[in-house]
Amino acid sequence: MSRRLQLIGFGNALVDIEFSIDDETLKQTSLRKSGMTLADAPTQRALLDRLLAVHSGKLCSGGSAANTIVAFSQFGGTAGYISALGVDQHGDFFAGEFDALGIALFAPRISGEHTGTCIVLVTPDGERTMQTCLAASDCFERSMLEPRWFDHAEWFYVEGYKLTSPHGADAAAQAIHYARRRDVPVALSLSDAFVVTTCRDILVEILAHVDLLFCNDREARAFVGTDNVEEAYSELCQWVPNLAFTLGPNGSIVRVGGKAARIPAYPARVVDTNGAGDMYAGAFLYGILHGWDIERAGRAASYAAARIVEQYGARYHGDHRLLLGDGRILTQCDDPSVEGTSFEPNEARISPS
Repeated sequence: MSRRLQLIGFGNALVDIEFSIDDETLKQTSLRKSGMTLADAPTQRALLDRLLAVHSGKLCSGGSAANTIVAFSQFGGTAGYISALGVDQHGDFFAGEFDALGIALFAPRISGEHTGTCIVLVTPDGERTMQTCLAASDCFERSMLEPRWFDHAEWFYVEGYKLTSPHGADAAAQAIHYARRRDVPVALSLSDAFVVTTCRDILVEILAHVDLLFCNDREARAFVGTDNVEEAYSELCQWVPNLAFTLGPNGSIVRVGGKAARIPAYPARVVDTNGAGDMYAGAFLYGILHGWDIERAGRAASYAAARIVEQYGARYHGDHRLLLGDGRILTQCDDPSVEGTSFEPNEARISPS
């Protein structure tokens, strides 16, 4: 019997407030470029006030897993999302967007808490630097999980950012337990090198229950403890049965069901890298859940990620279905240096797919 929802995501529900700034302004914030920094409400409010004094910000419902779920849904999949929201205007904004998109939202409203917000700073090179206040999303506890949510899912997707707090890590572990008890495969994104360096012990425990891992080369190298990309990839193949390993402008390597494929990067005029990894995950999961072979799914994911970095914001403004192409647009790439790079991965155990 088919399940009602193809994919359920779990993450920090955030409202993104995005600013386009120069490098000098970024230096004045003392934030780590291209990374994510957690902050309490007063700290974030102080930065926000400074930015709004001279810049205009753009609002969008966000959070890593939320972006992936939205992309998956707009490709044509059926999806749900688990998190928590505050009883405020930002919470209404977030819930309203998900309702309009037709995404099932399992998000209790937490009285007395603000909805989580993320300041996204985009510099002229397209890199995004984030400061996040988790607020209500960090109040989500395992007791709020409903096992029945997983009765109607084909896959479960978790963002690594949930592991950065005790409440989040505990709830993520319980959610994964509910999914595995119902034979629902689990996908996890490492999300950021910051997550890897601060939550490695938790990751080691959770990876034993993960069917498909999404990560980039920086996150992988941080987890393995090496500067060698090939070594990081090979080591991760021993940790998880299926892997989507992105390499920025050098494409990606995908390994599912014991078969690996090298995926090229597509040319892009980079404006804003915010949401590129989330889009990649959404497109790849859409392909895998719809029976595509890994090369087609990987190329669709790579192409979709290339298109979203050409615009501002983590959400694609055009028709997502056109990103999947008709097969022709995803069969070739004009960058021979990417196509010519390959190596043999290690064998890994096989998981449900």
